Amino acid sequence: MMFGYRLNTNRSGVPYIRTTGVTVGTEAVDFALGFRPIEPIGDITINVANEIPAGTTGTLPVRFTLNGTTRTLTFFGGTAVTAADLVGTGDIKVSHNFYNGTLQLISPLAPATA
Repeated sequence: MMFGYRLNTNRSGVPYIRTTGVTVGTEAVDFALGFRPIEPIGDITINVANEIPAGTTGTLPVRFTLNGTTRTLTFFGGTAVTAADLVGTGDIKVSHNFYNGTLQLISPLAPATA
């Protein structure tokens, strides 16, 4: 132990949650995550198991619904992650803060293919 104190982070581990569906609306692309016990502030690894359907408007913001609460996924600085940014399936790491209502992308996205 350094400096005589202990810092606990992710005491319960980093939750790994798989999407259970994707819905494309006129205002957003919504991914369902179901109901899971998670800490109010922390990191989550999300397995995006459902691709955004081909032909979806690329400028639509991406949102995730967990435990009945929907949050827009954002980059650092608050810009929304869009359908054009989240192509394919795979794992992303996000930071969530229940108290200030944020869901922020931590992991970089895969480069766009030509």
